[in-house]
Amino acid sequence: PIFDLMLTRIERGDAQGIIAWNPDRLARNALDGARIIDLLDRGGLKNLKFCTFSFENSPQGKLMLFTLFGFSKYYVDSLSENIKRGNRTKAERGWRPSRPPIGYLHDPIARAIVPDPDRFDLVRQMFRLVLSGTHTPRSIHRMAKMEWGLRTLKRKSQGGALIHLSAVNKVLRNPFYAGVFIWEGRTMVGRHEPM
Repeated sequence: PIFDLMLTRIERGDAQGIIAWNPDRLARNALDGARIIDLLDRGGLKNLKFCTFSFENSPQGKLMLFTLFGFSKYYVDSLSENIKRGNRTKAERGWRPSRPPIGYLHDPIARAIVPDPDRFDLVRQMFRLVLSGTHTPRSIHRMAKMEWGLRTLKRKSQGGALIHLSAVNKVLRNPFYAGVFIWEGRTMVGRHEPM
């Protein structure tokens, strides 16, 4: 959205140039790169300034810029493939690549998913209550919120709130707590401690 707004403002005549750190910060796909070069061709965009690259608004400069946009696209695609391959390998080894659900933590030293000492037993108690047949997810939610004060894990800009009913329902349906997880449509046996 910010990129589109910037180009709209250039097309309106609010600005005639762009300052960016590097061409790969400006466009990382062919369409965005082509839009920049089209604005240069039509004269709405007069100049580009980069800290790490010198650009002249000439046929040679536009060719070099388009080539750099192509390298940026290759870098993003290659990085994506490497991350997918790494996540797939991690899942095949029994470790869920994404953030663990409430009741578990990621231990960066052991590079493993471990029980959360503050929440593991509380989440386990949710399962005991629902399996007893005497409690509904709604009554478990009320208990977890009002009596236990169960909160989500606090992260930099989110979390730390009292657990919601939807989160309780999600917990009770999540196979991760039974020791398995779904990754790319496949059921994987986890190496984490099942609840």
